[in-house]
This record gives sequence, structure tokens and C-alpha cells, in this order.
Amino acid sequence: MGSLKGYDMTYSEFIELIPESRIDICSGVFFGNSYKVKIKKEETVMRNLGKILDATLSVGIEKGFQAMTMRDLSAAAGLSMGALYSYFSSKEEILKVFLSQGREIIRQILVEFTEKENDPVAKLNAAIKVHLFLTERMHKWFYFSYMETKNLSLQEREKAVYSELRAEKLIEEILVDGHKKGAFRETDHSLAASVIKAMLQDWYLKRGKYSKKQIDVDQYAEFIISFIHSFYLKL
Repeated sequence: MGSLKGYDMTYSEFIELIPESRIDICSGVFFGNSYKVKIKKEETVMRNLGKILDATLSVGIEKGFQAMTMRDLSAAAGLSMGALYSYFSSKEEILKVFLSQGREIIRQILVEFTEKENDPVAKLNAAIKVHLFLTERMHKWFYFSYMETKNLSLQEREKAVYSELRAEKLIEEILVDGHKKGAFRETDHSLAASVIKAMLQDWYLKRGKYSKKQIDVDQYAEFIISFIHSFYLKL
């Protein structure tokens, strides 16, 4: 993978660098052995996992997780109830497996891009852009994950919260390091990281609002970076 400065990367360039296979949640589920697959033929498993994931996101967003049933998923995925149960024992297991795998993919890609940059400003820009570009590419997953984390078990909710805080901590560490190197001014870096994370979340939670304003993800990313720079960069 070629190196791109955080300043310069566009969404189209990001898509070229991150092919569909890199964000394939179903592939991660299958090869990570997150659950026992009773059907051994890989091609069949991958195809059906994709159907189940698509159905979960579509039906879940439309009806909500609590109202969604395994029968709803069976119909939406075009699989028999028996076939669906051969993969997952419950909708709670589906939620747990797909959300945890998605979080791991996102963590890996964020770390990969930010670690390429040595300059703290470029590192911060990369973190902002990659997070936004991932939410654009995986919009349904991000929205569903945010809305339905409350329906996970206590243990899985704690993992989801930890993942969220880990992403926020990554931004905070960049800010702290940049301050030490004289690039960023002194302030409450923890609070600043929380506010930046909230601005990033706004893109996928209120996407329709920006669509009406004809603002795309590149424009939003550039504005957020400019906004943060105006507050944070040392002149």
C-alpha cells in the first residue's frame, strides 16, 4: 500500500487503497472462527453470511433490533429457518458476531493509516479522514452499530464501549504527542478528543442533513480538519 499524507487523501483514493476484501466482515467472521459453521463449503458459507449480514442491517434499521425476529431475517436473506439456524442460534448471536468483527476491521485500518504518519498534524488528519471514509464506506454498519449496541449483553456492551473509547484514545494520544512536539497548543486533550469523535459520528448519524446541503464526505472531512486546525494548531 502506498503512503498518502493525511492532508491529501480523498475518499476515492481511500477506496482504491482499501478494496472490498479489506472491510469484508463476513470473511473476518468465517476465517476468525467466531462461531461454529455447520456447513463446510466456504463459498456457500461466505455467500450466506453476506445475505444474513445484509438482512440484519436492512431489517434492523427498518424495524429496530428488538422488533426484528429470526423469521424476518430468514425471509429477508432468502434462507430457510433451518439454514439460518445452522449459522446462528439467535439474533443476539448475529448482533454480537457482526458488530465485534466490524469493530476489529475498523481498529486495524485506523491504526494502519495513522502509524504511517510521523508528523502529528498529518497523523491527526489521517485519523479524521480514515474514520470518516470508513463510516461512508460502511454506513449501514456504523449506524446500526451505534443504534443497537444497547441490545448487546452487558459483557458485549462493555466491549463496544471499550472499542469506542479506544478510537477516542487514539485521537487523544495524537493530540498529546503533537502538543509535546510543539505542533498543538495546550488544552484539555481528553475533552478535545471526545468533541472530535462526536463531530465524526455526526456524519453517519445525520447523513441526510448533509445530503440536503449537498455536502459530500470529502467536503465534510476538509471542513472538520480546518475547524480543528483553527482551534488546535500553534501559530
